[in-house]
Amino acid sequence: MSHHLVITDLHVSVGDKEILKGLSLTVSSGEVHVVMGPNGSGKSTLAHALTGRPGYHVTSGSATLDGVELLHIAPWERVRAGLFLALQQPMEVPGVRPSDMLIAAGADPQRVANDIRREAQAVGLPDSILERFVNVDLSGGERKRAEIVQLGVLRPHVAILDEIDSGLDVDALGMVARRLQEATTEWDLGVLAITHFRRLLQELTPDVIHVMSDGRIVTSGGPELVEVLERDGYEPFRQK
Repeated sequence: MSHHLVITDLHVSVGDKEILKGLSLTVSSGEVHVVMGPNGSGKSTLAHALTGRPGYHVTSGSATLDGVELLHIAPWERVRAGLFLALQQPMEVPGVRPSDMLIAAGADPQRVANDIRREAQAVGLPDSILERFVNVDLSGGERKRAEIVQLGVLRPHVAILDEIDSGLDVDALGMVARRLQEATTEWDLGVLAITHFRRLLQELTPDVIHVMSDGRIVTSGGPELVEVLERDGYEPFRQK
């Protein structure tokens, strides 16, 4: 079954400032979409709004996953609908073990321990790290890889990756990117990767690259768009 995240004319404000100003894009099963843009263009606001972070106010527009309007339901319901967010700065959750959190998010209690072990091995994490409380005493890179373990256990329809490459060394980035690439064929994961580091694209092959400027998608293209960005930067794409 194909899955589709469809974002239509999304407007989002933080406080009294409008950040997203009519953003539209669609991510389907098995596709890797990369959103790039200068700082302040609204990339992380997109991730926060889609996943329901407090303080991000959707003023108009729509975001549906397989026809379910995400913007009208609670964050945990968005997870159950098949949406996953890998945070730029994963938080500590003292007192909660990864297995308990994953079961609460919908993982099979009978399989979760084996699934965690399998996914930890895929991204080079020792099992023992994932027996601790969520992200407690983990380095930044370990937290990022632990989130990919969660993704592999939950097998969502669409994953939003907010600066997943930030804080990862080359080896860890390679393992994370390979696992994501495998997931696009293993269970047809759709990926929306938000980044300003072009090095991610050396490891993860995008189907579509979107360039954001001033709260909108101003151009989209294939992997060849990276070469244009390398040569000319974002200036030619900035909203006038």
